Amino acid sequence: MFSKILIANRGEIAVRIIRACKEMGVATVAVYSEADKNALHVALADQSYCIGGPEASESYLNENQIISTAILSGAQAIHPGYGFLSENAHFARLCRKNGLVFIGPEPESMERLGDKAILKELIGNTGLSVIPGTKAVSSVEEAKKAADKIGYPVMLKACAGGGGRGIRLIRTADDLEEAYLQATSEAVSAFGDGSVYLEKYIFPARHVELQILADEHGNAVCLGDRDCSLQRRNQKLIEETPSPAVDTKQRKNIIKLAVEAVKKIGYVGAGTLEFLLDKEGNFWFMEMNVRLQVEHCVTEMLTGVDLVKWQIRIAAGIPLTFAQKDIPMEGAAIECRINAASCGTLRMLHVPGGPSVRFDTCLIEGTTVSPYYDSLLGKLIVYAKTREEALRKVRAALCELVIDGIPTNIEEQLRIVEDERFTSGNYDLTFMGNR
Repeated sequence: MFSKILIANRGEIAVRIIRACKEMGVATVAVYSEADKNALHVALADQSYCIGGPEASESYLNENQIISTAILSGAQAIHPGYGFLSENAHFARLCRKNGLVFIGPEPESMERLGDKAILKELIGNTGLSVIPGTKAVSSVEEAKKAADKIGYPVMLKACAGGGGRGIRLIRTADDLEEAYLQATSEAVSAFGDGSVYLEKYIFPARHVELQILADEHGNAVCLGDRDCSLQRRNQKLIEETPSPAVDTKQRKNIIKLAVEAVKKIGYVGAGTLEFLLDKEGNFWFMEMNVRLQVEHCVTEMLTGVDLVKWQIRIAAGIPLTFAQKDIPMEGAAIECRINAASCGTLRMLHVPGGPSVRFDTCLIEGTTVSPYYDSLLGKLIVYAKTREEALRKVRAALCELVIDGIPTNIEEQLRIVEDERFTSGNYDLTFMGNR
């Protein structure tokens, strides 16, 4: 096991990783930008180092500075969290070159699975159903030919995409050229890779994902499903587990197929298989995230399995100590993402309490939300024995949560969880007006 880990991230996920390390008896090293000098993760870590200016490119994406800091501090491993360098194969390879363990998949695995068009071909050979689509298309003309063959409407997606960026819905051939130019430009800006691919648009549908853990000894488990259909412009707002749209038989079958697929492709680490669930109850594989998901904690609340700790153990070569049959998946858990609506300074914070209520955050009084990073302030998660009880609990917790000084989406989240479409469980990706 590692004795010291550097966390190459910020915000609530950096705080989350530090807490897991402390519980494991592992020393922590925080890195921070000039904008984050007073951040909570900086205060909580055993050592903290400023690595650059406020822009992410000057700090949290500065690979050489992070590696140098890890070596200087005596860290043995680097946890990238999510976002930033978490899916960067070059960075993972740089860690290895400098004698550091990257807590995540091997760089070769990331490269192989990082291109979503190629990944779909690999997954298609495992027994899972894959959304009909293409490999990377290199021109508008090629995209038009492919779209005509697939049939409109189609989705145009960045091969190296994530976080809802580089995605366009194309309803007719007249819309394709502009969408292609927009998507490729956005993909270059977000990922440094402008390649895109096409896939059939499945409508109506729900976004359901499966959480996987796999070790280097050939063991793999699935920690159930999460329904992530509450989205605005491809950005998730609320997640729940288990999905109210999936029955016991469906769940058992898709979990079995997912575990088999992960073993066949030789994946090691924490990962997420993402699907569209159509109105006939068919699962269509979309993509795989080879990192910790923002919404990992809703799965932790349901199963009691600490995903961050297991990421660290797997990276240290420790085998999974439990099998699929050992994973408890009784009850229901709901997570609401609390986002800042604009910049501001926190004057007062009140966090709801009570049994099975959790708020993962980086907020402390005096925290200033800057324009440089993601707007996520925290994640409110509740667990109960039934979905009905979890709904009551999340409403009560949202009413109790106070974040004064920073405009947030708390009121919007409360409206959503009180909406009959959500409380009935009868919702899909169109809930927030997405088409």
